Amino acid sequence: MDSQDMEKIEKIIKDRKVAHSFYSKNLGVYQSFLDLETRAFSEGELEKKNKELIAIGISIVINCESCLEWHIKEAIQSGVNEKQIIEAIGVGIEMGGGPATVSSRFALKVLEYYKEKGLFK
Repeated sequence: MDSQDMEKIEKIIKDRKVAHSFYSKNLGVYQSFLDLETRAFSEGELEKKNKELIAIGISIVINCESCLEWHIKEAIQSGVNEKQIIEAIGVGIEMGGGPATVSSRFALKVLEYYKEKGLFK
């Protein structure tokens, strides 16, 4: 991974934190979204780690780089291993066709970023 890739991922993280701080204080709709997110990813019939894998596949299809960064990190922290993330990326590619291969390239960079940061046990 080159320095531009690392800078891009770190900018996504920084921008999300800044926006989160601002919107948490200034926008009730945002808090409602956070409540929805908490409920959607809470343990239920599906474990959180499985929900994160689903979110990775969806993020590939919709080409959301910020979503990929967030859900890959959350998946790792939920106990998912690298091979499981790669399989989720594969499902996203299948569901999204050719354009999803572009998103999958960014997902690979995020996975490498968190490997370099030592997030995997």
